[in-house]
Amino acid sequence: MRIRKKFNKMVILALSISLVLSFWASQPVQANVWSQDTFEEGDAHWSATSGNWSVVSDQGNAVYYQSSNSEGRTSAGDLEWKDYSVTADVKITDFNGSTRTYVAGRYIDANNYYAASLFNNAGGKLEIRKKVKGSSTTLATKADYELKTNEWYQIKLEMKGSTIDMYVNDVLELSATDTDLTQGSVGLVTIKSAAMYDNVNISGVTPSLPVPSPETPIDPPTETPVDPPVDPPTEMPDDTYALSEYNLSGFATGTTGGGQIADTDPRYVKVYNASDLALALKKGSKYKVIEIMNDLNLGWNEIPDAAKVAPFSAHNAALTHPVLKETGVSKINIDSFDGLTIFSSSGATIKHAAFTFKRSNNIIIRNLEFDELWEWDEASKGDYDKNDWDYITVENSSNIWIDHTTFHKAYDGLIDIKKGSNGVTISWSSFVGDDQSSNSWVTQQINALEANKTAYPMYAYLRSSSVGMSKEQIIAVAASQKKGHLIGANEFATDNPDLEVTLHHNYYKDIQDRMPRLRGGNVHAYNIVMDNAEAWTMKNNITSDMAKAISAKGYHFGITSNGAISTENGSVLLEKSVIRGVQYPLRNNQVSATQSKYTGKITAVDTIYELDELQYRGGSEDAGSPLSPVPAAVIPFSWNGFSVLPYSYTAEDPAGLQARLTAANGAGAGKLSLNTTQWLSTNYN
Repeated sequence: MRIRKKFNKMVILALSISLVLSFWASQPVQANVWSQDTFEEGDAHWSATSGNWSVVSDQGNAVYYQSSNSEGRTSAGDLEWKDYSVTADVKITDFNGSTRTYVAGRYIDANNYYAASLFNNAGGKLEIRKKVKGSSTTLATKADYELKTNEWYQIKLEMKGSTIDMYVNDVLELSATDTDLTQGSVGLVTIKSAAMYDNVNISGVTPSLPVPSPETPIDPPTETPVDPPVDPPTEMPDDTYALSEYNLSGFATGTTGGGQIADTDPRYVKVYNASDLALALKKGSKYKVIEIMNDLNLGWNEIPDAAKVAPFSAHNAALTHPVLKETGVSKINIDSFDGLTIFSSSGATIKHAAFTFKRSNNIIIRNLEFDELWEWDEASKGDYDKNDWDYITVENSSNIWIDHTTFHKAYDGLIDIKKGSNGVTISWSSFVGDDQSSNSWVTQQINALEANKTAYPMYAYLRSSSVGMSKEQIIAVAASQKKGHLIGANEFATDNPDLEVTLHHNYYKDIQDRMPRLRGGNVHAYNIVMDNAEAWTMKNNITSDMAKAISAKGYHFGITSNGAISTENGSVLLEKSVIRGVQYPLRNNQVSATQSKYTGKITAVDTIYELDELQYRGGSEDAGSPLSPVPAAVIPFSWNGFSVLPYSYTAEDPAGLQARLTAANGAGAGKLSLNTTQWLSTNYN
């Protein structure tokens, strides 16, 4: 493959006229069309809609690289292309768990395409996949196909009529038949993996249908009745795990949301933009199901005037982040809804907005990603007490299920639960810090500060000789998320005892604190992972001299290292979980260890704990356990208001938990390929 690329450079001039006329021209490709991209001239022909794509050098050759561990999508060509083949050299540099890497054809958008898939699951698999209306299905599969990182594979996807073939290294490996998609451009897609692409070739396939002679009259096509569309069959998320793994459990058991209603029902609305969402979430709207059809940018300065009505309002103005200063931030108040499901079949991303649910009951939020709600804090000297941007806040509400969601770094909290809210379950969700890539959200912010240090005295001081931090160190420290879940906003509020939250199968990556932080009430956390190993490393890179210099100026810049926290007689049970890189895994007081009224009840059962060289599995009540709560005297654990949890559940062995939650069908948005009916379900038995 690499030799062929060298040869291609020699012939590229002779082919350039053909390339210009055929590859990127806006005309259908029907037959005998050949074109190629070796990425020697950059990636100008490609349109990336997610991920971190760039042209880099690999052993002296230009390649197109998707480097982030979020889903990456890029496409090129013409939506009118029909019968053709797309061939690409593919090298996966990091599987990032059990993931898929695609070469896609008849690519319409992120929710509609065919794909030749490399799936590093159960020994490795080849697949022909299709995604239609956001629901993915495997059309053909070959098991036990060994896949390796840092090895080039030549992948070819050929589409001719209803026949779809997959070749690997010029060998036909799979064939399938399907009629759902008839045309579209080409795409490169990584489902959480990091991968390089090179030598993308598109070849036209001669149509197999006979062409009538000009003398032969052709009857016009007649319309035939078409049955209403139905959701395509959906594969199980994995050969090992049944769909019932994702049943609703915890304190939110019994929640139904908007229920199972058809998209033709007047209570079902499909949202494509901010105006649609404003109408759907207006108090008293009567909608029961809101399907988010695509990514939404909801900043106050970027939404149309038609959307600048209740429930939308302007949030605190951005002060430092160059993007948020342009887009603004919106606050969206969802008030007095009873029975509502908000979901996306495709795992759509919502940006630049904070949602508050007030006086609402029976609410389900599924398969959505939330991003771009953080900025550098100069106003409160790094204490993050100015903007009050939380992705989701729940107040005076009950029976709330938040499932298969992803939350990126935020200014304040990720999901906060307040004012006596109860019957809440947060499950199979991912909470992650910044990935520190070259164009990440934090990197964009730090680059803006670096370019104008005089306007940002705190940042300038960190970069000065008084502290001596490099720009890269600041990015690394700022990348982790400061706060997770605050449950109970005010000390000794009269409704704090009513708080009830279940956290299960959640993945917390580089979250510094509050997983959760409880005031009164009850929290049950099982099968969660706190993976703060990278944040712990960054914390240790801040020297004592640096910390003293920062503190002397009244600035707050560092990494807190707390896990689960219970205060004010709250009860937290953590079981069969994993805690990595957290200095204080369990805390029971955050005001004064000598004042017992601020102490909570907290215990860990069969939990794995790792810190530096320490490796431990056991409970907090075991003799000499590193999980024993600090800093106050331990109060024996008991629930508040009941003796036994009011629901049944199944907790799995924590030994394989991190791999499970970071797998292709693990925690977070966009991980499950379910149809609409399944997303509206709460039980799959």
